[in-house]
Amino acid sequence: MSKRKILIQLDSDAHPSVFDRVVAIDAGADEVFSYGGVKPEAVPALVDGAIFTRGIKDLKSTALFIGGSDVTAGERLLQVVLASMQPQSGHRVSVLLDSNGANTTAAAAVRAVANHLPLNTVRALVLGGTGPVGQRVALLLARQGAEVRVSSRQQSRAEAVCEAIRKKVPGARLDGVAMTGPPDLPGALDGRNVVFAAGARAVTLLPRDARLACPTLRVAVDLNAVEPLGIEGVEMFDRGVEREGVFGYGALGVGGTKMKIHRAAIARLFESNDQVLDAEEVYALAQTL
Repeated sequence: MSKRKILIQLDSDAHPSVFDRVVAIDAGADEVFSYGGVKPEAVPALVDGAIFTRGIKDLKSTALFIGGSDVTAGERLLQVVLASMQPQSGHRVSVLLDSNGANTTAAAAVRAVANHLPLNTVRALVLGGTGPVGQRVALLLARQGAEVRVSSRQQSRAEAVCEAIRKKVPGARLDGVAMTGPPDLPGALDGRNVVFAAGARAVTLLPRDARLACPTLRVAVDLNAVEPLGIEGVEMFDRGVEREGVFGYGALGVGGTKMKIHRAAIARLFESNDQVLDAEEVYALAQTL
């Protein structure tokens, strides 16, 4: 008799995300055990409860999901989760990190660009590139051979993100640029054929005039769903809509693919007990959909 599929939700926020719980059920989890306000020191006991309550052959029916709005906190929880597993004896379960939806959103955004350009020909500018989604977009693009320009208000922060990605992707083509205001846009956009807006909500990062002044631009992906939107001239529901020679994707246009990836990632957890789904693994899964 097969065991019921149990997803254990470790959320860094005080109240576990209802959104993530609903998606988990829709993705095939029979039960979702949700814990909010989870701190790293609480993780080992929670992991013990997941890995020692079923026989090893049944552990694929138990999985962990790390969520919450704080991606840095989620990354810390993942580190402790992995350190608490017992892989030598087979006592482990699969785990997905998707705090703030950063991994599934980045995967969907990069997949959108792949609809129009081979990724190894992409010359991208990632506005808000030091945020959680921006960093993951830059990583995924670099892994696919794209040339990536990472922007931040501070040059040092942009360069730090580039250096962190180079450690994961030797030979990655990356450079960091400072974006302190509109005068910096022409230089940052020079020669780019793709732009992502992954910055703070309700902040226009790319005005229409600056966008039109970049003759090489082919794809624009705006991940801001709160008006004013991040890229002027790209609408929230756009999904490959061409305007003035540029294919645009809005946050909700990308969102449909993000949801498919999210559900598929949850379902994948229950296929075996040894998976760790972070940004690159989530993107690899997205390519199979």
